[in-house]
Amino acid sequence: MGGIRYISSTIVQAANHKGKTERVELTPWDLQLLLVGSIQKGLIFPKPKQPQERQTGNYTLIIHHLNTSLSHTLDYFPPLSGRLASTEHDDDTISFFIDCNNAGALFVHAAADGVTISDILEPGGYVPHIVHSFFPLNGVKNYEGTFQPLLAVQVTELVDGIFIGCTINHMVVDGTSFWHFFNFWAEISRGSVHLSKPPVLQRWFLDGTDLPIHIPQAYVKQVHEELFTRPPLRERVCHFTKENIAKLKAKANAEAGTDKISSLQALLSHIWQSVIRNKTLDPNEEINYRMLVGARPRLNELPEQYFGNAVQAGSITMKVKELLEQGLGNVAWEMNRLVATQTVEKLKKFLEDWTASPKLMSMGSMASNALVTSSSPWFNIYGNDFGWGRPVAVRSGCGNKHDGKITVFRGVEEGSIDIEACLCPDTLEAMANDEEFMEAVTISI
Repeated sequence: MGGIRYISSTIVQAANHKGKTERVELTPWDLQLLLVGSIQKGLIFPKPKQPQERQTGNYTLIIHHLNTSLSHTLDYFPPLSGRLASTEHDDDTISFFIDCNNAGALFVHAAADGVTISDILEPGGYVPHIVHSFFPLNGVKNYEGTFQPLLAVQVTELVDGIFIGCTINHMVVDGTSFWHFFNFWAEISRGSVHLSKPPVLQRWFLDGTDLPIHIPQAYVKQVHEELFTRPPLRERVCHFTKENIAKLKAKANAEAGTDKISSLQALLSHIWQSVIRNKTLDPNEEINYRMLVGARPRLNELPEQYFGNAVQAGSITMKVKELLEQGLGNVAWEMNRLVATQTVEKLKKFLEDWTASPKLMSMGSMASNALVTSSSPWFNIYGNDFGWGRPVAVRSGCGNKHDGKITVFRGVEEGSIDIEACLCPDTLEAMANDEEFMEAVTISI
């Protein structure tokens, strides 16, 4: 398989920026992500079938079109063409905000010589390492947004297709906002007359919150200096059909004696049990499953198009033997209970407590003996038509990857789900030989 050849790199600014610089304050949901990495997601498209492109043999017109449409999209998303800014205070604290100064987003044009779509979507399900190089700003942490672009796009030519990868600072967006931007850009690119609702840019705070929120500098420095060594990892994608997911859901609800367990809760429980079953762990060791629960559907103050982070993390803790001895239904019921506990009161209590005593996430804390679920099957992935057809697959970059990162994507077929599992190679191989797990997987991992 070939390597990456970088063709050009430019800065794209909002087309109609009026010169007015806006300041966007950051919430506890945003600020807690200061020390971790960006969101990185990208889509694979078949080669655009346009006469000009066939004649020239390159993607010049497509690259120009994507660059121009991105500029017009940034008119609606000014934080993405800005930078983070910080202020040091006399009480030895520091605060951050988004300076919508139109410094611009990074736009990279690259080519993966000799790489085809089938190379990326190889039958074994392994994600080739070259996919990580389809994303810009690898390794950049969110706090570096003070001097790095908050949005970076890389368009990579393949032999028979094109990969559009986006890296967006996680303090600026969560998954919902990430795909809101991506969807909006696709609409503008294909010349849609009826655009979806523009983002709501004003961050939401509890009444009485003193802004900006101050974070102790000593704490920031202490966690920033944490050393995190990531073990060798691989990623594989498992495909679950609507029918097999329905079977898991029916089994989980029957075992738990309820009808409240969702399809996703049953599926994630099935995956958690298999991962732990195929690791060498002490039966009495405590393990965790961390889930992100959306705040938008729970807080009336937050519209669907609220642009920023609005997710609450929750965790299930069990002993290894408890997880493996209990049936699918009992584990899924624990997930259901976790989601149910994320009430309006609990969401607001988190914001209040965090403001009083900030706690920053780190890779070490996220990767501490836990599976962590990110993304959602509800995001509109396969509706992203930039003017030459819909994508054939979605992949993620190396940002925030650790042993136990489970990324959930909507599948191509209605009701199906793709799971990208980032784990140690030995665990992935063992899962491929796990008959109980593989019974629900349609395309072998």
